[in-house]
Amino acid sequence: MSKVLIHPAGYDDVRKAVDRVFELFPVGIAGRKVLIKPNVLRATEAGEAVVTHPSVLRAVVEKVESLSPASIVVGDNPGMFSYGANEESFQKTGLMEAALGRYRNIGLDSIKVDFDPDFMPAVSVSRDILEADVVISLPKFKTHGLTVITGAVKNCYGYLPGAQKAMLHKAAGTPARFHELIVEVYRLRVPDLFIMDAVVGMEGNGPASTELRDIGLILASDNGIAMDSVVATLMGCDPGRLRFLQKAREVGLGDFDPATIEVIGELKPIAGFKLPPLGGEANADNPHVQQLIESRVVLRPRADSELCTGCGTCVEQCPVTALTMRQALPVVDPGVCISCFCCQEMCPEKAMALQ
Repeated sequence: MSKVLIHPAGYDDVRKAVDRVFELFPVGIAGRKVLIKPNVLRATEAGEAVVTHPSVLRAVVEKVESLSPASIVVGDNPGMFSYGANEESFQKTGLMEAALGRYRNIGLDSIKVDFDPDFMPAVSVSRDILEADVVISLPKFKTHGLTVITGAVKNCYGYLPGAQKAMLHKAAGTPARFHELIVEVYRLRVPDLFIMDAVVGMEGNGPASTELRDIGLILASDNGIAMDSVVATLMGCDPGRLRFLQKAREVGLGDFDPATIEVIGELKPIAGFKLPPLGGEANADNPHVQQLIESRVVLRPRADSELCTGCGTCVEQCPVTALTMRQALPVVDPGVCISCFCCQEMCPEKAMALQ
């Protein structure tokens, strides 16, 4: 039976929760190479809750240093195509300082490994990820327009440096297949420990929404499928309706069934929590829900003219060149768009909405 810890916390006292995590999940760290991976989507202010909060990262780094001060690397591959965006993202978010000198641009050195040929025959994974003895993942409690939640499984998508993430979005083609794709990436190196920042979470049209919720929790587990099951439940979504959790159970990575999970703490759905448009409806066994999944591709990004500054980031980041600038606003070609919503994730002004 898997365990998931739900521990009350604020950013000013998160170390207490982190200490409790390591009591419940005593990962062997002494003398080993440790990679700590926060969720760093892009360069934002910490208060926007788009990335793992610096206070959580700092508390984990300090704890690991107290157990094994020798070999610790903090890193992630943000969603931007440019390798230079790595340092920029860590600096602006405050995660560079919180890494306490342990930051490394893990996107600069990678290893090519075999992958599921249904998507791509091979992918490049950051060497630091593959060569770490211990990987500690620090996901953020957020919604996601394509996978409904961003949690333990989705955080591993940052294993892939450069433009590969967008290329795989294109290879997946549909939301249901993208659910399965992120499980394949997760399988490349399953983390040993997950510590989730749910002090301030994100609801609505994540993973870069303006709708934030004060939740006041730190979650932890040594099984990512169990953690994401608990996250879905907290968000008011039946975990059994998420295709990526179904896929993970099918390949033996864990179980989302609440009967198989020991929850340490109070598991109570958050009242009125807003899920993205898909609403967790990715249930492969229900033909009506399948029809809804297929209809997901008709959702298209549209720029809010009051928020958009015409910077062109969305155009640059589109993996299929589906966006062009017209009268200083990005416009999507619906015949080319693959509904990957990279433009929404990357927009610095949060001006892209799904319609």
